[in-house]
Amino acid sequence: MIQGTVVGLQARISLVLRVAGRSDLEVECIVDTGFEGALTLPPAVIDHLDLPYLSEISANLADNTDVIANVYRATILWRGVERNIAVLAMGRRPLIGTALLADYHLSVDFYEGGSVIIDDIL
Repeated sequence: MIQGTVVGLQARISLVLRVAGRSDLEVECIVDTGFEGALTLPPAVIDHLDLPYLSEISANLADNTDVIANVYRATILWRGVERNIAVLAMGRRPLIGTALLADYHLSVDFYEGGSVIIDDIL
């Protein structure tokens, strides 16, 4: 089970990034159920971590704007298991999307300090 907290009406959880030759890095992320990918990180964070580049894609944003985004590979710890995922370099805040939530149950109590839980589907 992954647990987090609602802050400013945003469901937030921590995610551990595992980067070769460095200590694990814990990053607070906003759960974004409107984002179909796995993870976004600000470009400066990706540059700092020197994540391996994969490709460039066209991404469609919530306002129906199409933008070009660079895609990188990252290793995360997801419920104690290492997973290699695609990370989009965009935005100011890390976002977790539905690609990571697939096949899990998401529960959010939407009030300040409310609980966020990602767990197995019963």
